[in-house]
Amino acid sequence: MLDALKKNPKFKGRRGPLVLMILDGVGYGKYKEGDAVLAANTPVLNKLTTECPHTKLKAHGKAVGLPSDADMGNSEVGHNAIGCGRVFEQGAMLVNQSISTGNMFRGAVWKELIANCQKNKSALHFIGLFSDGNVHSHLDHLKAMIEQAKKEGVRKIRIHPLLDGRDVPETSALDYIEPFEEYLKKLNADGSDIRIASGGGRMVITMDRYQANWDMVRKGWDTHVQGKGRYFKTAKEAIETIRKETKSIDQDLQPFVISDDGKTPVGPVKDGDSVVFFNFRGDRAIEITGAFEEEIFDKFDRSPRPKVVYAGMMQYDGDLKVPKKFLVDPPAIDKTMGEYICATGLSQMAISETQKYGHVTYFFNGNRSGYFDKKLETYIEIPSDIVPFEQRPWMKCAEITDKVCEAVLSGKYNMIRLNYPNGDMVGHTGIYDAVLVAMGGLDICIARVMEAVKKSGGILLISADHGNADDMYEHDEKTGKVKVDKEGQPRRKTSHSLNPVPCIIYDPESKGEYDTVLNEGLGISSLAATSIELLGYQAPGGYDGSVVKFK
Repeated sequence: MLDALKKNPKFKGRRGPLVLMILDGVGYGKYKEGDAVLAANTPVLNKLTTECPHTKLKAHGKAVGLPSDADMGNSEVGHNAIGCGRVFEQGAMLVNQSISTGNMFRGAVWKELIANCQKNKSALHFIGLFSDGNVHSHLDHLKAMIEQAKKEGVRKIRIHPLLDGRDVPETSALDYIEPFEEYLKKLNADGSDIRIASGGGRMVITMDRYQANWDMVRKGWDTHVQGKGRYFKTAKEAIETIRKETKSIDQDLQPFVISDDGKTPVGPVKDGDSVVFFNFRGDRAIEITGAFEEEIFDKFDRSPRPKVVYAGMMQYDGDLKVPKKFLVDPPAIDKTMGEYICATGLSQMAISETQKYGHVTYFFNGNRSGYFDKKLETYIEIPSDIVPFEQRPWMKCAEITDKVCEAVLSGKYNMIRLNYPNGDMVGHTGIYDAVLVAMGGLDICIARVMEAVKKSGGILLISADHGNADDMYEHDEKTGKVKVDKEGQPRRKTSHSLNPVPCIIYDPESKGEYDTVLNEGLGISSLAATSIELLGYQAPGGYDGSVVKFK
């Protein structure tokens, strides 16, 4: 157990709770056109930004442990940074290092995967997100593993791409598939048998999270493992045909199976095969991992369930030991804010709806499941609607707000943290008008929480984990002009942005204990020290600095 936090000699905190509000996917846009946060009707948020202590925080690239500042942030690394108060090297960087040093291929798990294929003369399967978005996965990692497996004598390799269109342009699938097919032709020139076997959109099959929609995983199992589905001769044919029929963007494309004769799939998973799920990010990898690994499983019928050697790119849940076998060790994160608050005997509540519940708990707590101290902690999950987010862009912000206001006024908690997913989840749809509605709904909720905080004598700290809704159109990097599609309409952008996010302190009972001009140039990891200081304690040694300057 950690030592209790020391009292802050310059600030004793307020009589009410500290509320840390994370506006997921809400940043400050680089361009006016396409910035739905700027365009939305948000008088409350605008007033807070104008009248309260306020600064901008970095939420991408090296500020959250990613390889370079060209890498967009995401909710997982963002909540790690916010909750842990420091920056840890994250998934993409760890995988890059493991491959470049050769450690991955010298590891016991890789050797077992290859030996299994050699022993059984069987196939090695790779399932994962097929892009270079570097949020869940990267194609370079897949290629490195394919080339190493071939080098070690594996002749039959099957790839099951999950199409992105979310962390990369929304209809870019063929920009990845066509060069990859050429790449495979070169690899197969010596008689190797390396092929795409099945696929589909990431929001339709396989990559569900937080048990929101197990039917997605069932569809993925049927497609990848059993080879059931609509047959096409090539992935290109599948994508072009389904897109023409449905007008769907990549993430929403229906599943497909590759078959040469229209009767037999080229790459179902069979007994004796090896399988790698090559996403390094865990939230959308855990459920399909469970389908492969769990002996007792009741989410859908897996029969016939093949006997395989299965591994994930990383360990997706350290407490639950999921998966049992993984290629790259995750970052070792300790001394999180939540653990320190418990060690100090303070009570706290964490809440979101299903889509971000794991972020405000598991990822916030340093990739740790469960409670630090159940007597001091309350975790609340509001079930998300299983509908396209653009159809209900308000999502569950009102229900989250109901619970938060009740908690603030109850006097039970020293700290409350919440995540509103709207800016991110609706932003990912690419539907600009839906984001305007989402932001308008959030503004109403912010006003309600402010009122509760004011009545209780607390402090509201508003920030975000990364941008998204602030960058809804694609822009030319050189000119800054909006790119247009064939119909002359702005090309929708569905990925996260590289933009900074807000840090606003609403402190209605302020007595001038700290400067209203906040520290600048910091990242979102500074929110932990800021929160601890506003609770009336000193930030632990090693934490990144606070935005607050006490007098």
